[in-house]
Amino acid sequence: MRFVTTRRQAPPVSFKTALFDGLAPDGGLYVPETIERWSVWDLDRLPHRTLTEIAMRALRPFTRGELDATVFEAVIAAALDFPIPLVPVMPGAYALELFHGPTLAFKDIGARVMARLMASLHTGDRALTVLAATSGDTGSAVAHAFHEVPYTRVVVLYPEGRVSPTQEAQLTMFNGEEKGNVRAYALAGSFDDCHRLTREAFADAGLRAHVPLTSANSVNVGRLLPQMVYYFHASAQLSHGAARTVAPAVFCTPSGNFGNLTAGLMAKRAGLNVAQFVAATNVNDVIPKYLATGRFEPRASVRTLANAMDVGNPSNFERMLWLYDGDVDAMRLDIAATAHTDQDVRDTIKRVYESYGYLLDPHSAIAFRGVESSPPPRIFLATAHPAKFAEVVEPIVGRRIDMPAPLADALAKPRHILKMDATYEAVKAALDA
Repeated sequence: MRFVTTRRQAPPVSFKTALFDGLAPDGGLYVPETIERWSVWDLDRLPHRTLTEIAMRALRPFTRGELDATVFEAVIAAALDFPIPLVPVMPGAYALELFHGPTLAFKDIGARVMARLMASLHTGDRALTVLAATSGDTGSAVAHAFHEVPYTRVVVLYPEGRVSPTQEAQLTMFNGEEKGNVRAYALAGSFDDCHRLTREAFADAGLRAHVPLTSANSVNVGRLLPQMVYYFHASAQLSHGAARTVAPAVFCTPSGNFGNLTAGLMAKRAGLNVAQFVAATNVNDVIPKYLATGRFEPRASVRTLANAMDVGNPSNFERMLWLYDGDVDAMRLDIAATAHTDQDVRDTIKRVYESYGYLLDPHSAIAFRGVESSPPPRIFLATAHPAKFAEVVEPIVGRRIDMPAPLADALAKPRHILKMDATYEAVKAALDA
């Protein structure tokens, strides 16, 4: 399997090169040259396979020839050691709960697989620096996934004052370790500033000559591709569980940087039985507007309750264009889009809790809102545990939310906040340290 760049100005590379380089030399994003379609036999067997078996089948085409099969199985089993259940919320509607990993957010899935792939493929004794920009959950998932992984260090940039207190506790919990390999910095700016500065670092050939640098955002195929797995796993549960339906589902994906949706679109290319995707955003709605008008007009992000989706220039849009060869009409056949305000979020959390007894975090509320009028079966991606946003959810539902142990542990640790100016000089100094 070779990987090509979305900008088509650099030669194809191996999976290992794409994984460790993160961004392509031409500034584009790596994508698999082909997406192998599952056989009819594989798809028929899907409801009878475990999560590990589904993950191996979904990801093996991309690593074949580069990673021993036994090692690959060990990577998957170690990374995906928690459940991803499909939970009925109301008749014909299901939550795919992606928040049962160590940081209680969907990004644990991609980050844990990526970290173990890197550890398995790493050669030499030079430490790899993993640089990530985060609008909320990516950074803590990456920090936990790489914590104490040999020959790696992690530098995370997050927008100061624009993540929840719980998210910041999880992001910074390793900052106090004297010889720790993880550092998270509160950048004096927006997520778009964090993202811009990481791209500057990746484009700095002089820096990269002496600092081996890779990405951990969904721009990295090592984090993007594992997200295909849970779409197949959801379909398997829908066919095998209480619903026992083989009708194609409508999937609603809460979307910010659009890696999660891109992975779903790739799963569809591989044979996923899906009727349509709904891309649900907050008021940072550049993709819904693109689908409506055919014009992509990135802009500064707006702060919302669903802060992990506060992205005004989603980088995975390049991959979406590549998948559809720039044809917006073809994209519209597979993707509908909705956009929702903070008041929509509050109303949805309250209504779903009072009507069905199910708690939503702000991002999952947007996903529910985006798909509730679609024909069944419909699946919305519940991307974070509501306790991560207790300060938003508790006043709406009028009760305290039980605090899962990983959050309680993070909140109990002393807070070590490392502040950083929103300048490339400050970022480069941290990377050179």
